[in-house]
Amino acid sequence: MDRPQLMRSIMNWLRAGYPNGVPTNDYVPLMALLRRQLTDDEVHEISDALIADAAEQGDPEPISRVDVGVLITKVTEELPSEADIARVRAILEDAGWTFEAGQRGGTSDAS
Repeated sequence: MDRPQLMRSIMNWLRAGYPNGVPTNDYVPLMALLRRQLTDDEVHEISDALIADAAEQGDPEPISRVDVGVLITKVTEELPSEADIARVRAILEDAGWTFEAGQRGGTSDAS
């Protein structure tokens, strides 16, 4: 679905649910529902960039959650969601890379 079509769908959904306009106290919950999520292509681009960077540096350390979060923030201009971090993590682990929950040099995530 392209962006204009997605926006039309969202606007139609909002108009159907709130024919008289959105009440002020519903703004925050609605924004939480409409929060941007990485596309599959963006998840792969971020994963590829992290892998390329680690390989280029000959970095034996795991790719960190912080590294993932920084790249997600650059793409979305928002703080990364747990769901997006998990999607990037899954790609990295499927590709055989170790993922670390904390900062580089910290304790590895045992999950």
